[in-house]
Amino acid sequence: MPASFPLPSADPQSQQEGILPGVSRTFALTIPQLPQTLRPGITNAYLLCRTADTIEDSARLSPADKAEHYDALLRMLDGEIPAAHFAANLLAAAAIPATTERDLLGTMPEILAVYRGLPESQRRELRRCMGIMCEGMRRFEHLKHPGGLPDRACLRQYCYVVAGVVGEFLTNLFCQLDDDIDARKAELLHLAPGFGQGLQMTNILKDIWDDRQRGICWLPRDVFRDRGCDLSPDAAWHQDPAFRAGLLDLVAVAHFHLHQALHYTQLIPRRHRGIRRFCSWAVGMALYTLRNIRRNPGFSDSREVKISRRRLRAIIAACNLSVGSDRLQRFGFAWAARGLPEASGPQLAGLSAEPGP
Repeated sequence: MPASFPLPSADPQSQQEGILPGVSRTFALTIPQLPQTLRPGITNAYLLCRTADTIEDSARLSPADKAEHYDALLRMLDGEIPAAHFAANLLAAAAIPATTERDLLGTMPEILAVYRGLPESQRRELRRCMGIMCEGMRRFEHLKHPGGLPDRACLRQYCYVVAGVVGEFLTNLFCQLDDDIDARKAELLHLAPGFGQGLQMTNILKDIWDDRQRGICWLPRDVFRDRGCDLSPDAAWHQDPAFRAGLLDLVAVAHFHLHQALHYTQLIPRRHRGIRRFCSWAVGMALYTLRNIRRNPGFSDSREVKISRRRLRAIIAACNLSVGSDRLQRFGFAWAARGLPEASGPQLAGLSAEPGP
């Protein structure tokens, strides 16, 4: 039987909502667009996923140590160890310097309390999501390398375990909300991994240099080898035309998957404007980030391709204007995507998202 632990004395949901803006300004904007019944579960999911990211990103932990902490995170969710125990052990082992992550772990008892208070159907889907994510991150500890992932298939699989499975989680919650959404569940679940992959690939491309400083690269070596670049860890990649060509190949693939994200969004009935805003804001931000990368494939700092706050406000305004019209959404997507390369069959080989790892 799982152990029973007392709830924190503070209001857990308020504590959870209070920590979110410090962890992610983007999700602090998008989650409040959702129906009220979905916000606690999706906020909880994001914070738990970010906790798994904190384990993954720790340079101090060995793969074996990380495996233990992934297991402890899942055991915490299953009621086998207290949240404070999990958080204290991770803080001590990983020596996390960032205030954001330390504050997140300090709020773990409240986050766990919200998790336990979720409707059983939401909690079940979130536990599935976290199980796949933690197992996948553990597996990729043995595949990641300063010179990139082995091939396209590995990148697709990585995008699934860190983002595609989140798309499936969100889809299942949306379907629980409305029978009309549930009637389209099969098609939505088919598109959800591509939606997640488009967003994750955009983040990977934007964060190449931040990751490289930590000795990590999520780029697939075969894509760049086909262009004549071997991703040598000590090379000045951004100065190599072959590297820039490979980067634009991946921009084209991410663009393709964001088309899937548009289709996904338009399967949500128009009366659910909040869900449509939640989806379309994410797609718009990703498209404009890809445009920045396409214009400057030789960038060497993520700040060079990050969208500005002014651009973010324009994206939100445009998405809100078009949220109730499929035709306007398609027009807005085409406008935002202008100039982006289109993916061909060879570029998509091995990188076309599918349900499951």
